[in-house]
Amino acid sequence: MSEALGLTKVLQDAIAEAEELVANAPFIRTEADRLEGYDYLAGRIRMAVQTAFDYDLEHPLFINPTHQFSRQGLDNPDAVYLHAYLKEGVEYVVRGRRGTSADLSFQVMGGSYSADAAATSMLAFDDRELDLADDGSFELTYTAEPGARTMIVREVFNDWDTEERGTLWIERPDTLGRPRRPPNRELLAKKYDVAARSLVGSIRTWFAFPHFFQYQEPANTLTVPARTPGGLSSQFSSIGHYDLAEDEALVVSVPRCDDCTYQAIQVGSDWYASTDYETHQTSLTKAQAVTDPDGVLRFVVSERPPGGAPIANWLETTGHRTGPMMLRWQRLERDLTAADGPTVEKVRADDVASALPHYAPLTAEQYAARITARQRAVARRMIS
Repeated sequence: MSEALGLTKVLQDAIAEAEELVANAPFIRTEADRLEGYDYLAGRIRMAVQTAFDYDLEHPLFINPTHQFSRQGLDNPDAVYLHAYLKEGVEYVVRGRRGTSADLSFQVMGGSYSADAAATSMLAFDDRELDLADDGSFELTYTAEPGARTMIVREVFNDWDTEERGTLWIERPDTLGRPRRPPNRELLAKKYDVAARSLVGSIRTWFAFPHFFQYQEPANTLTVPARTPGGLSSQFSSIGHYDLAEDEALVVSVPRCDDCTYQAIQVGSDWYASTDYETHQTSLTKAQAVTDPDGVLRFVVSERPPGGAPIANWLETTGHRTGPMMLRWQRLERDLTAADGPTVEKVRADDVASALPHYAPLTAEQYAARITARQRAVARRMIS
């Protein structure tokens, strides 16, 4: 029993330190905020243990560390994230079959994100650079260059109802057929230490990260579209943060872009994470949103139903007075300009109807049907 305690103590200490960070986060205003923090902490613990214990440099695999029960880094509700650790100088083979998602992109990262620095993008491309067979199958070979640490794959969905996931796996040809090493005390101690450092590090990182980007901008504004920092292939983004009283709303207007397969907006929380996108409408893609006759997508960000009734393009703040906002465009065929970007107007929630040229309220039953569709789509698509 004492030996087991010796192995786990480093993680126990890290959980206690992480709890202190979460319980005393500077943006907590209410007990609901603090409880949300504890839910966030559970996801961080889950991620730390998973990434420390599931990976094996001798037998690599893709794991899914970010999902509806483990939110981080303003995670995209439309994305499935896969992550594999790499070893310098080793050849890897990635095989799979392309699904029908709007975008499938690959990125190799050097280093890692921290409270003081960002990871370095060493390679980034999307499936347009793959040699796809008639059935969508593909194979790519990559030898990890000096400094390469992880491969990240993002499968992004524009239409949650019709687009289907593909399949994907990673191999080391030089270790195929070789049994996995049995665990030993030294290896397990290292894994617990990795989990401990990952847990505290991830919380400190995502507390600091938005202040490098989102919170450099004035509240209730969004930036001109620009290439997303970090080298993600063919993605442009527009970032900002909201600060709204319960009776206020933002009207975000952005031209619908038909020169990309994916365009979307989301709001998040001060934990720099997505909010409940399964049973609330906190994100919308161009396929899910209604485009006005003039080709503009007009979204309303507010706590209360805009104008007293829900509308198709309502983004719920779910009790958060403040938080980040982000628009993304992916698999672009051209660079975006300021004319492609959003404009933002703050209005009273009761005045939203007059601020929209095409205000069309939904019944409670119609809005519930939209939420039902989200629940079913997340259940089909996500893995946890």
